[in-house]
Amino acid sequence: MSVPLFQLASDLSVSRLCFGTMTFGEQNTFPETLSLLNEAYQAGINFFDSAEMYPVPQRRDTHGRSEEYLGRWMKDQKIPRNRVILATKVTGPSGQMTWIRGGPNSLDSKNISAAIDSSLLRLSTDYIDLYQIHWPDRYVPMFGEKEYDPTKQYSSVPMQEQLDALQKAIENGKIRYIGLSNETPYGLMKFLHLARNSSLSPKILTIQNAYNLLCRNFDSGLAECCHHERISLLAYSPMAMGILSGKYFSSGGAPPDARLNIFRGRYSEGESRYKLSDPVVKAAVLEYVRIAKSYGISPASLAIAFVLNHPIIASVVFGATKLWQLQEVIEVIDIHLATDIILEINEVHARYPNPCP
Repeated sequence: MSVPLFQLASDLSVSRLCFGTMTFGEQNTFPETLSLLNEAYQAGINFFDSAEMYPVPQRRDTHGRSEEYLGRWMKDQKIPRNRVILATKVTGPSGQMTWIRGGPNSLDSKNISAAIDSSLLRLSTDYIDLYQIHWPDRYVPMFGEKEYDPTKQYSSVPMQEQLDALQKAIENGKIRYIGLSNETPYGLMKFLHLARNSSLSPKILTIQNAYNLLCRNFDSGLAECCHHERISLLAYSPMAMGILSGKYFSSGGAPPDARLNIFRGRYSEGESRYKLSDPVVKAAVLEYVRIAKSYGISPASLAIAFVLNHPIIASVVFGATKLWQLQEVIEVIDIHLATDIILEINEVHARYPNPCP
């Protein structure tokens, strides 16, 4: 079995499964990370996504470890650089992560340039294939917020300044392509408009937003933008932080080492979006678990296969802390969801639309 590829650009082919590294250095030690990455690579996964702020929950002592572990793996295993596609992200403004350039306070050109150089060092590489803005510099509703509130808008760094910094990095050979993340239809179209008459136009390839059975907001506005502008979605959180496995609502409850149990009260971004106490979330998850069992597949397989089925999604950004979880994800490549299953899924979605935005 080999994971198929998707051609993002003429010289950039990525596996349909992208290994997200945000647990490396927190939930996973380096030896565990080594085993996971080797298994993924041997299965044909060539696409690996990280971020300067990883692992999560983010803290001063572990900052940058996910990138470091990824770089150490390539070096220790003598992985040819041209055989892997490395994606990472620059941290947006945050008042909490003071250990990252003082906050960071903004996503200006100085911060972007410094972030790129630091990521290159941690990854032990000369270039990054896909460099992404982790979240916008301006206010946008994120991580559980459902509606835009104009009173929350604040002065933000012009997008043109950000594009200029990214263009300079491309010209200097530090990054190859650009991606956005946690963006809105306005943000995506504004970036594309500003880049349209420059050499950056063909360089903006992707948007990395959440997409799963509990969060299909992408389809409301961004899907049309991406379709017409030929921007591919990198869908993160396909398992809704593990909730769609059904483990948190099983009779015995999730195991103690499940992420939302380990980090309870310490991971605000996750807990604000994936609310285990919400009866609507529970009802929706149990319905999807029922559908999976009725067709003889695991709830996790149903969740990931559904995301892979989307025509605009280039790659699914998944996480795994154990080898058996990774193997289950890889095996999803061979699962085809019949029309009847999709109809049942859409019926549940109509009753419980997007409870985890």
